[in-house]
Amino acid sequence: MARARRATVEEQTPRLDLPSRVHSVLDLVGHTPLVDVTALAPGLSPRVRLLAKLEGFNPGGSVKDRPALWMVRHGLTSGALRAGKTILDSTSGNTGIALAMIGAALAYPVVLVLPENVSEERKRIITAFGARMIFSSGLEGSDGAIRLCRQILEKEPGSYFKPDQYFNPVNPLAHYESTGPEIWEATNGSVTHFVAGIGTGGTVMGTGRYLKERNPKIQVVAAEPDDALHGLEGLKHMASSIVPGIYHEDQLDGKIPVPTDAAYELVYQLGTRLGLVVGQSSGAALFAALQVAHDLAEGVVVVIFCDFGDRYLSTNLWLGWAEWLEKRRVRGTQPGTAEDRSGRSRRAQSK
Repeated sequence: MARARRATVEEQTPRLDLPSRVHSVLDLVGHTPLVDVTALAPGLSPRVRLLAKLEGFNPGGSVKDRPALWMVRHGLTSGALRAGKTILDSTSGNTGIALAMIGAALAYPVVLVLPENVSEERKRIITAFGARMIFSSGLEGSDGAIRLCRQILEKEPGSYFKPDQYFNPVNPLAHYESTGPEIWEATNGSVTHFVAGIGTGGTVMGTGRYLKERNPKIQVVAAEPDDALHGLEGLKHMASSIVPGIYHEDQLDGKIPVPTDAAYELVYQLGTRLGLVVGQSSGAALFAALQVAHDLAEGVVVVIFCDFGDRYLSTNLWLGWAEWLEKRRVRGTQPGTAEDRSGRSRRAQSK
């Protein structure tokens, strides 16, 4: 009897093609592309590739479209969300935008509790979707929004459906069922390391679990701010924060602290050198991914870029932009030019 042929990686993984025509904006969630950003680090081994998954291509503009949609769908299926109820949750911004978009598409009212110091762009986008915002103290960050949201829910528990993104296991499930399979397929199973920032923990937990089930040798690494008083909007410094119930640090292979200034610097470089304007959490994730990549002789590192940078143009992220640009002009090079890149390459090789 002839031996049965073993299925290839491509045959084992279902195709995740984005349709060219859909019935609803919600059908556009997921299927985001990978872009090669290896050129940003000329000192890497020639056998190492660094790929960024551009979650800003989701219809709501961020990676949070995935868990928001999964949690709302689960609420509808379970009956927890039904006619007459309002969607309520705390958010640092992107999940709120996603919930506002989904609520508009499904004709459910949405109330969001946010720190008052989230970017003006995020506030305006949420308003454009017709959602109502309640602001918590900016000094308390996302933890303050969590506490205030709980108080609102306690007063009228029958009026609201709370997805509860920090403690809902459907959050990481969204990434287990979508982000992970997309990365596996897009790399033909060649991914060796996965890097993501920690907000709720859903992305790194769910995606990491899926990838490790496909290949236990894949390393899953988280990026987090290096200090409680950081400027990386959307990310949590776990030691000083309410730890999300869905976050399990023992399932990580590593965690890398990221200085705010270093993350900002990488955001500026991505814009001027690769034409990618992203948010500060993407700069933080890239900082961690570069550390991972520089330690490798060969491998494929995939990093999550949570969103694009257009929703942060009014924030502290861009206050240092002019100074950064001026420093490079003083050096006699324009960032992003061939001369600038070659100079960086020579400096990297001389180390």
